[in-house]
Amino acid sequence: MSPRLQELRNRRAQWHRQECLRHKARSKTAEWPRGVDFGLLARGAGDDVARTGAAKMRVLWGLIAAYVGADVLFLVAGLYPGHVPIVVSVALHIFPPLVFALVHGAMVYGWRAAVAFAGLCVVVGNVFENVSTRTGFPFGHYHFTERMGPKILQVPILLGLAYVGMGYLSWTVARAMLGGRRDWLAGWRVATLPLLASVVMTAWDVAMDPVWATVGHLWIWEQGGAYFGVPVSNLVGWLLTNYVIYQLFALVLRWGRGMNGNEENFANGYRRVALIFYGVTAAGNLLLAIPTPRHPVVSDAAGVAWRVRDITAACAVASVVFMGGFAVCAWRRLGERGQESEGSPSA
Repeated sequence: MSPRLQELRNRRAQWHRQECLRHKARSKTAEWPRGVDFGLLARGAGDDVARTGAAKMRVLWGLIAAYVGADVLFLVAGLYPGHVPIVVSVALHIFPPLVFALVHGAMVYGWRAAVAFAGLCVVVGNVFENVSTRTGFPFGHYHFTERMGPKILQVPILLGLAYVGMGYLSWTVARAMLGGRRDWLAGWRVATLPLLASVVMTAWDVAMDPVWATVGHLWIWEQGGAYFGVPVSNLVGWLLTNYVIYQLFALVLRWGRGMNGNEENFANGYRRVALIFYGVTAAGNLLLAIPTPRHPVVSDAAGVAWRVRDITAACAVASVVFMGGFAVCAWRRLGERGQESEGSPSA
């Protein structure tokens, strides 16, 4: 057994013992049988937790590997146009993070909270996207092409699902950046994490929107825009939409009974795998800068011509500077938290 897994086992065993004692203290009628060996009980629970945790970690790493494969497939599709339908590549970029969000979210907050987060992402994301395609608020005036497959009203189903995976990864990065405060949902702080997570999520859009829209034509900005055919209003729309999602989720965690799961006792090793996934999504954008046999110049709907290599280079830089910067900051904060809480079962 690896030292890290042994450490996790010991911490979870200690946590389980504390929960047993807390349950006994709260119970008015139930009594634990005399002679119960809490150490033995905790050790047994620790073994089960360690085995289950290791299996879930393998699933999480497998999903990251699947996403890397999707990046490679996207590159192959660019090198050999027409061999891989764009909707397949898009789907493979969406479903691994989505499943990761459900599995990882259930481990941290519980299944009810994970499903609640997914529901908020799909509902709020689709509402704002559909409103914007009709009115221009809050993202701007645009419409989706048929390249992303079936739609709900005016918005592709895949796009609505895309909010879940990247939304959760961005939330986890922002949570790590705030450190290990246990009262992060108390008072006005319930709005701090949603604000920060919205910025982290918007960084992803900055790093990919011009490629998927101006180069890939998955959606069309009808009046063009200053950022390689993408309007500045799109960034405002992303901040607003994701803030609404995150703020509602923070309130769900604050007011929902038992909806905060094991968040306080969640080991840093499990947190880091989410940060790695976010970093992988950033690194995948660097592949876009690899030259492929596509047209060297593309035009947006306003008729402005853009060089493809400038677009892909700008998105690669945004991935490194913004997404990479957030990931590194979150990683360092987790390291600081681990040092501060060394030896504590709730680290």
